Amino acid sequence: MAEKHPATMLKSIKILRDRVERWDTYPFSVAAIRSLDELKLRSRICLFAGENGTGKSSLLEAIAVHYGFGPEGGNRGFGNDSTKSNHSIDPLARALRLSFDRRTGAGYFLRAESFFNTVSHMDSLDEEPAPHAPLIRSFYGGQSLHTRSHGETFFTLLDLKFRRNGLFLLDEPEAALSPQRQLSFLVLLYDVLHKYKDAQFIISTHSPIILGYPEAQILSFDDGRIHEIEYEDTASMQVVRLFVNDRERFLEELLKDDLPLFERH
Repeated sequence: MAEKHPATMLKSIKILRDRVERWDTYPFSVAAIRSLDELKLRSRICLFAGENGTGKSSLLEAIAVHYGFGPEGGNRGFGNDSTKSNHSIDPLARALRLSFDRRTGAGYFLRAESFFNTVSHMDSLDEEPAPHAPLIRSFYGGQSLHTRSHGETFFTLLDLKFRRNGLFLLDEPEAALSPQRQLSFLVLLYDVLHKYKDAQFIISTHSPIILGYPEAQILSFDDGRIHEIEYEDTASMQVVRLFVNDRERFLEELLKDDLPLFERH
């Protein structure tokens, strides 16, 4: 089990509202972001939960940019100029105030949506390395991450880059992980949090497996506000419970309309 009330590196996230020029444009037009004042982090593993479009990835990306991570992922200061970065989140990043017990600058940002682009950029940098500089792939097992399957690439990255102290931000890591691999990910989290006392994770996820990490702080972005909830109250867990407990009735109710799902209103 995690420590009862461990000291966190990042202890609070606040929007400085006088820095917001327009509340009617993205990302401030998202209800949960617009209503945010200050979040207190009480655990070294905090999970952002909520439906698509509720702002959880937007806030995570803004935290990453504010901290100095590349907007498409990587270490602090790693910028990927070979692809079009997402700068729509910059106004939120500028409006944030992050308060730390300890700010080391260490860590990593994993953004599942742009991870392929990040790996491609690392490979392009290795084609013309700086004089006397090690190849980037030497920090990832000695070979391009593209030589592995998508799932293997994800887990290789997690295993090589997350076993240390630092602030680790992950946006929907389950995208490339099977249920079995998600369980292995929980073991990795447990191992890191117990061996490295200055390690902290903030994870945006839909996975009922990842959301089930013991004593994690779960923040829901549903209902137009960011609020702490229990694991059993997450929408992901409720849907899975209904499906598993009575699959036939669940599907009968879900599919009773003759129209295809994408045509229903």
